Amino acid sequence: MNIENTKAQMRKGVLEYCILSILHGGDAYTSEILSTLKSAEMIVVEGTIYPLLTRLKNAGLLSYRWEESTSGPPRKYYLITENGKMFLRELNKTWLNLINAVNQVTRTKSMKNDGCVSVSRFCSQMYPNLAQYYQTKSMKNEGCVS
Repeated sequence: MNIENTKAQMRKGVLEYCILSILHGGDAYTSEILSTLKSAEMIVVEGTIYPLLTRLKNAGLLSYRWEESTSGPPRKYYLITENGKMFLRELNKTWLNLINAVNQVTRTKSMKNDGCVSVSRFCSQMYPNLAQYYQTKSMKNEGCVS
């Protein structure tokens, strides 16, 4: 089994959550979203993000607006809708429950002896900037992060 494939699947599993979280902090165009993900060490290619943004828009979680650019063609800015904010709050609860559940499983004595680590430690090692990102003031003000 290839560890890189497993890591990529884990990242894909939280990508919707990350995108909604990014847009919760303010409108952004695709390059800004990709840059934020990259700075958190969540490497995503454009071929992955465009279909995902379309799916989130079609689900009513995002909308977009066009804005003229001084350095090229107009840019499509994505913004989170009220439904998207409610969805994000539910995802946040699910994420926190998942972290707690996985931590319980990975903290067993046999797992510790085999060199396994808790999910929070694993996440902080894989994505050191992501935890900082989720602690932003706007997320706290909306009740998305405790």
